[in-house]
Amino acid sequence: MRCQQIVWTLAAGCAFLLPGAIGQAEAQTVFGLPAGEPAAVQGRVITPKDVARIRSTGQIAISPDGSEIAYTLSVPGEPGGDRNGPAWAELHVVSFDGTRDRPFITGEVNVSHLRWSPDGAYVSYLARREGDDHTSIYAIPAESGESVRLYGHETSVLAFDWRPDGRAIAFVAIEAVPEDLAELRGLGFNQEIYEEDWLSRRLYVLELPNGPEGPAGAVRTVEVPGQPWSVAWDPDGRRLLTDLSPTPLVDDRYMYRRPHVIDASSGEVLAAIENPGKLGAFDWSPDGRTIALISAVDINDPREGRLMVVPAAGGALRDLLPGLEGHVESFAFVARDRLVYLAGIGVGSRLGRVKTDGGDAEILFESSDPVLAGLSVDARGRFAALAAESPSFPREVFAMRVDRAGEPNRLTDANAWLAEIRFARQEIVRWTAEDGLEIEGLLIHPLDGSVNAPTVVVAHGGPESHFKNGWLTTYSRPGQMSAARGYAVFYPNYRGSTGRGVAFSKADQADGAGAEFDDVLAGVEYLIERGVADPDRVGITGGSYGGYFTAWAATRHSQRFAAGVMSVGISNQLSKTGTSDIPREMELVHWLSNPYENPDLFLERSPIMYVNNAQTPLLIMHGKEDPRVNPGQSRELYRGIKMQTDTPVRLVLYPGEGHGNRRAAARYDYTLRLLRWFDWFLKEGKTELPPWKVDYELKPDVM
Repeated sequence: MRCQQIVWTLAAGCAFLLPGAIGQAEAQTVFGLPAGEPAAVQGRVITPKDVARIRSTGQIAISPDGSEIAYTLSVPGEPGGDRNGPAWAELHVVSFDGTRDRPFITGEVNVSHLRWSPDGAYVSYLARREGDDHTSIYAIPAESGESVRLYGHETSVLAFDWRPDGRAIAFVAIEAVPEDLAELRGLGFNQEIYEEDWLSRRLYVLELPNGPEGPAGAVRTVEVPGQPWSVAWDPDGRRLLTDLSPTPLVDDRYMYRRPHVIDASSGEVLAAIENPGKLGAFDWSPDGRTIALISAVDINDPREGRLMVVPAAGGALRDLLPGLEGHVESFAFVARDRLVYLAGIGVGSRLGRVKTDGGDAEILFESSDPVLAGLSVDARGRFAALAAESPSFPREVFAMRVDRAGEPNRLTDANAWLAEIRFARQEIVRWTAEDGLEIEGLLIHPLDGSVNAPTVVVAHGGPESHFKNGWLTTYSRPGQMSAARGYAVFYPNYRGSTGRGVAFSKADQADGAGAEFDDVLAGVEYLIERGVADPDRVGITGGSYGGYFTAWAATRHSQRFAAGVMSVGISNQLSKTGTSDIPREMELVHWLSNPYENPDLFLERSPIMYVNNAQTPLLIMHGKEDPRVNPGQSRELYRGIKMQTDTPVRLVLYPGEGHGNRRAAARYDYTLRLLRWFDWFLKEGKTELPPWKVDYELKPDVM
């Protein structure tokens, strides 16, 4: 096989060879350029409009024989254009060697839940297409042809899986509204009984006597003792593996989902697996005797991240990587007794292999550039599709063999125009906290190389998440946009973050905004001592828990921060518990108590209690339909600062948006307001509010 060699040079110092007119054995990732050196001094800077049009890989699924990789491509709308909605999710298929990348389904569509038919002849997926009342199951031939609807249920299909013989599909859907209730709603009786009047999720089996070519056969309900979320057939097609929660409420889904082995014919529960806390992915071994899962270590573990196995008949769980100082994010069986796994390790990633008895653990590939973020393995355990990103490109499709150590090859380039962009240097940084703990983060230097620069701290949410050394520029994270304006942009992974093992992610429990925030302050001092940051021009931004950090910075630590932009953040820990959809999760994995038992702690750690100290100009932005952090949190802080101080404060609410903005116009508006707020107060030194209107620089034909 011969193909053209193409080289991508990264701002962070690596070059990737995409398979081209070289032999397959020669097509490999190449490393070794000086870390942090920009590829070229020529080029233009990235703009908010550029960020608004970035495409990225979503789901990936490799074909059973490993020759093709199906993936979804997120395609945003143009701000001010005809379509102001969330990004579309298109279906594309790229060959394993990268020589052929084909768009299968494009345009106004949202494709999800990719599954190859067992024989590899079709790519199946979920979508709501023209003529559909709800999301349905579709399949499209892998070589050529049009999509066919395999089945449309009376409500939207939420998840599905093929029986190994290709003659049936198990799927999950929410039950239909009962006729009597629908009639009452039609008469105006549309009251909501909070957390009680939910509709149950159901597990079904659809017979397909002729496989994907149809027509669909009978549908039957499989009664299960709980609310199913996903489903997987065993290799023999006789049992179903599904995760059940007591109710469909978010708290129960987060904290109390447990895998169950179900007889596919009778619905009898054959085994109930008692994972001790949060649950991630799970799957059967090829011989059906073992189940692997990603789980928390206990009910107080903030994040599922341990790779465990258990006999399919039930029994004790075994942690395959007990000493891992990281978090497992995905896995796949490559033999009946062997798995490959993908883990976040610090700001990087690791692709490893381990036996189901915990032996023969080995690293196949480990890197902080690129950072791997997705995994799918073929039926014989030889080839893997991967999603990966870098400081100079968002998530793309990669591939490599997993039957031996190697390096991934990049297959796609969804944003070829990024080759025009001049990127600022992105650096992995480490500093020491007050108690001696080493903390890690990322720093994007000013593009112009200036020192003592205005600096923006970006605080991540969760707190059970972390920044990786990948693409760090989005509508709400200024990254390269601010670097191009002369800022340093700092992304700290404070204690409580993931990526460094269970003990580190638990290190902030019952101490919200305590030592974890001190880690951020220590990081800022580190940047000041290095001459990177101007001590008088430090700003902070973040969403959700990062919004909480921003509110805390603007009130309790106002003397350090000269500007703040808070998104969907927390200001009152007491009222937040009573208005959120995850009160039990907050109690179990964050605070180890609740405000009804320990009100003094929750009030002491609430920014609202320190509004009299607020000297930091604060821009507050929030989706009006946020179920996680009620918009009242932003209103409370806004009102407190406005009533008690003369400090500039502004509240921007986004109708139709929730816990983060999804629509093109709302995202673009957010970006422009964030950038202007920091320019206004950090660079220009203004003391009054900027105008509330924003210049969107739209094309004349959309005004």
